[in-house]
Amino acid sequence: MSGAEMVIEAFRDQGVEHIFGYPGGAVLPIYDAIFQQDEIEHILVRHEQGATHMAEGYARSTGKVGVVLVTSGPGATNAVTGLADALLDSIPLVCISGQVPTPLIGSDAFQECDTVGITRNCTKHNYLVKKVEDLPRVLHEAFYIASSGRPGPVVVDIPKDVQFALGEYYKPSIASTHKSYKPHLDGDLGAIEAAVDLMLKAERPIFYTGGGIINSGKEASVNLRELAELTGFPVTSTLMGLGAFPASNSQWLGMLGMHGTYEANLAMHDCDLMICLGARFDDRITGRLDAFSPDSTKIHVDIDPSSIGKTVHVDLPIIGDCNRVISEMIRIWREKTNESRAGEIAPWLKKIEEWRDEKSLRYVNSDEIIKPQFAIQRLAEATKDKDTYITTEVGQHQMWAAQYFPFEEPNRFMTSGGLGTMGYGLPASVGVQVAHPEATVIDIAGEASVQMTMQEFSTAVQFRLPVKIFILNNEYMGMVRQWQQLLHGSRYSSSYSEALPDFVKLAEAMGGKGIRCDDPKKLDAAIKEMLEHDGPVLFDCRVSREENCLPMIPSGKAHNEMILPDTKDIENVIDEKGKVLV
Repeated sequence: MSGAEMVIEAFRDQGVEHIFGYPGGAVLPIYDAIFQQDEIEHILVRHEQGATHMAEGYARSTGKVGVVLVTSGPGATNAVTGLADALLDSIPLVCISGQVPTPLIGSDAFQECDTVGITRNCTKHNYLVKKVEDLPRVLHEAFYIASSGRPGPVVVDIPKDVQFALGEYYKPSIASTHKSYKPHLDGDLGAIEAAVDLMLKAERPIFYTGGGIINSGKEASVNLRELAELTGFPVTSTLMGLGAFPASNSQWLGMLGMHGTYEANLAMHDCDLMICLGARFDDRITGRLDAFSPDSTKIHVDIDPSSIGKTVHVDLPIIGDCNRVISEMIRIWREKTNESRAGEIAPWLKKIEEWRDEKSLRYVNSDEIIKPQFAIQRLAEATKDKDTYITTEVGQHQMWAAQYFPFEEPNRFMTSGGLGTMGYGLPASVGVQVAHPEATVIDIAGEASVQMTMQEFSTAVQFRLPVKIFILNNEYMGMVRQWQQLLHGSRYSSSYSEALPDFVKLAEAMGGKGIRCDDPKKLDAAIKEMLEHDGPVLFDCRVSREENCLPMIPSGKAHNEMILPDTKDIENVIDEKGKVLV
């Protein structure tokens, strides 16, 4: 068969059901092969960045590999942002890019670029396939590499003449692995037993969990819940790990980090044993490194050896798949005691309750204007009995969603963590809706961020995908404005959106429905109208313009240097040298 036909056949063999892409000259043979089959659905995007974010949402909500198809040159370069986003957040993607014919490579041919060179630092691995004989192996390896170990994006760059060339195709059973890439899945039993021994002696323990729990599969979340119940230890999570442990559980401390809860951050600072499961000690979590959890023994479980010891020295590293390691922890714990240690750590749990009583997510509500926190709480209440998936853009609204929308299950919260990509949420919601056509899919957005990929609303309309884009419109780049207020004397340089579109008219122009609400008393009815509409909706929720996202750890500060919501003079909490004054 031809190289183009091999691509489609490999997709079938890998269980691919949807492709997100945009055609161009260098991939027309593959698009012709798509046209001649009806098993795999192609979702036509409006921009290649949108394709990668759709594939991310699809992958994050299903655990499957997301698939992207782009042409050469600008098609590939437009996909770079989404590839970098997927690499930092460990999202499995396979991106097929077209390339000029092999005789023209290096000649500055039309729409030629060094795709392999450009994407080398923003992919887990990439290939330039120069011979059709190599194509089946490379395609199967790409799916294996993307989905195994620490997941990530893989690019396969295929010249046009290779797509036309004829060759022999073989199934993934012959070449489904990579001879030099074999992730270590089972943690060292001696190290796991040593970890359990430390857990049995700790007086102030905490489970610090991350996106690795979710990437390890739903069973990992089930096992995390069992381990927490078995030990009695409190649990916190990164932004990417939300949902792995239920927000309604009494052991849940809320999100950790820069905009995490008071109780989570103080518990991390004062703990004597930190059990890190599938997180990478990101700077948004650690704050000032030399003051990060200064008195704790640190256990770090991660499938990626390069993440261990990269930023924080750990006392007991365990390389392995989170689910397998947690399962062994449960087994060894049951062999040693089979009893909770809630009684032994009662003083620690009491101290945590005192911190919880601070109610660090409190805010002053209003009858006159919609507060963004209130809007998310009402949205959560309206969807609590629905099969709901949430995506976000990046900024204040993203943090408010993490703080005020309670997630009970994994794979329900799709957001851009490591790269912080504005414009992620709308296309990601389209990808989630493709994967879960009967579910309620909502993008909690900001009016600035959502405009970066607004054209993908048209994709939702074309494919009749009833996504709901819930815009918290404060007419500012909210997080930029907040930092300018805190650190730059309220000099709001280019953070005010002075020419916003009419989102209702914009939705209607694209063939969707638009709703606007600025009255707290009418908010519930407007949300109900949005949820009951059977097509895509842009909801322009007008919220208070200068609300700050608190609590907050200023960049580079320690966990016990938090700015809390009742700080009276917010502009003077940091002096000229960056010292927190409250």
